[in-house]
Amino acid sequence: MSATPQRHRRTRRLTLTALAVSVGAGAMVAAALPAGAASGGGAAKSGTVDVQLLSFNDFHGTLEPPQGSSGNVSERQADGTTKAIPAGGVEYLATSLREARKGHEYSVTAAAGDMIGGSPMLSGLFHDEPSIEALNKLDLDVTGVGNHEFDEGRAELRRMAYGGCHPVEGCFEPGKEFTGSEFPFLAANVTDLKTKRPMMNPTFIWKKGDVKIGFIGVTLEGTPDVVTAEGVKGLKFEDEVESINKYAAELNKQGVKSIVALIHEGGLPASGAYNYDCDVPGAGAGISGPIVDIAKNLDPKVDALVTGHTHQAYACNIPDPAGNPRMVTSAASYGRLFTDTTLTYDRQTKDIVRTPVRSPKPVNKVVTRDQPKAPDMTELIQRWSALAAPIANRPQGFISADIPGRGSEAPEKPLGDLIADAQLEALAPADKGGAQLAIMNPGGIRADLAYKASGDEGDGVVTYGESYTVQPFNNMMNIVDLTGAQLITALQQQVSGPVNGANPKILQVSKGFTYTLDMTKAGADRIVVDSVKLNGAAIDPARTYRVAMNEFLAGGGDGFTVLKEHKNKLVGAPDLDCFNAYLGKSTAENPIVPPAADRITVIK
Repeated sequence: MSATPQRHRRTRRLTLTALAVSVGAGAMVAAALPAGAASGGGAAKSGTVDVQLLSFNDFHGTLEPPQGSSGNVSERQADGTTKAIPAGGVEYLATSLREARKGHEYSVTAAAGDMIGGSPMLSGLFHDEPSIEALNKLDLDVTGVGNHEFDEGRAELRRMAYGGCHPVEGCFEPGKEFTGSEFPFLAANVTDLKTKRPMMNPTFIWKKGDVKIGFIGVTLEGTPDVVTAEGVKGLKFEDEVESINKYAAELNKQGVKSIVALIHEGGLPASGAYNYDCDVPGAGAGISGPIVDIAKNLDPKVDALVTGHTHQAYACNIPDPAGNPRMVTSAASYGRLFTDTTLTYDRQTKDIVRTPVRSPKPVNKVVTRDQPKAPDMTELIQRWSALAAPIANRPQGFISADIPGRGSEAPEKPLGDLIADAQLEALAPADKGGAQLAIMNPGGIRADLAYKASGDEGDGVVTYGESYTVQPFNNMMNIVDLTGAQLITALQQQVSGPVNGANPKILQVSKGFTYTLDMTKAGADRIVVDSVKLNGAAIDPARTYRVAMNEFLAGGGDGFTVLKEHKNKLVGAPDLDCFNAYLGKSTAENPIVPPAADRITVIK
């Protein structure tokens, strides 16, 4: 089954940029071609033609340059040290992609999901319509779906694809109706439980002249574990490998032999530097995580894997089941990087030539901020900013220094502590729920709080737009009863189980809640049980505690299944309201000081 264009899709050029793609079954034939048979310009009668694949992932509606440390990429230097480079911003991403395409007759641009959702206020306030408009202007050809595409449910995802004004808030710009995406969203492993059919197209075939490349898009099978139940209601998420292999066979039957999988699931390279070579062997080197097993089991018909979800940067060679080289790539997040891959297309076999000699290694390239801004993106940002300004520019509070959140790699993040404290303070009064402690999922912290002003509000001022960017999901707070034993189990589920065993998700905790995390041990044993205390007193497994958390966690999200066993739930204020109320108590003379992040003692 090949994807048909969206019904409003306008005629547009196919010379676009692309990401990491490795190549397939035509290797033996192509290897026999004389040197010089490949042509970067793709002369009509040459035996092979180079196709440029530009790709990125986890854009998350980040139109403006991300603030704080989450707006940097780490670059490994020749002496082994790393350097932080400011990166990202759609004005620069557009310039980077357009420059990269120059001189490439055959160029395709693809993405691996989470283009929208968890977005800063400039996009999130308008249900990500600005981001879809920007992605159209970027000439994105195709994207897989990610888990965040389901944040507002399937109906909203389909509106993103096919257009129409918001069903509740209407049209945001006078006289304009939202037209939707000019690129297909692919969801090969997402099935409607009633119809038993894919909820969106599984595949898309990119064509230019006699060159055809098939794309298959999937999101992680565990999407229901990381999205609210309402967002995935009525949908089934199937195994990534089985789904891709199924549609790879279908594409082959249609004569499409060159195939790229867009997979919203990823890996964890041994280094956080975007230019780290994950193919160099050695202890503690390489890449781990779910994508490794996926890559090892995908049919050799699939020539390259563009991945995402983990927000990491890598371009690794993970051989396919037949032992052929196959590149697996990811371009970090927020438009800070893009991947440039050369796919050598054999016109005789219609397949990608997958040998180290014929296929240059994909390269992750930095979207630097020292290049010209794309004027059309500047106009887009200014237009939507004018609509958002009355709300976005409103001051909420004051901080004395940067407060790291999303950009922090530490288990306990200063901004995580601040959010948990805000929730506890808002929900501790008896008439608000009587919370004794608060816990916050780290994935819900979408940015840092930067001291430097982003506009003309002044340094140290936190605006509504900035606080919204930190917590954009509008999660309702829940105050529930949990036993001490359940609390301890929740801490153990941070570092164990099928969801968090390989990639721990450390809950952020409110003041007074302390414990020791021993990373020298494995699984649940990493939690030192007798160290878990509330206000200095050991947690009593038999006692009941009132715990504040957002509705996502209370529903068992992020693998915290024990939290679903809560009792006596009270629904409180939205999480952003709690955060802003806490910020609102600060003043320019008495700003909020970054928390010390000393509640969790980590043994390494």
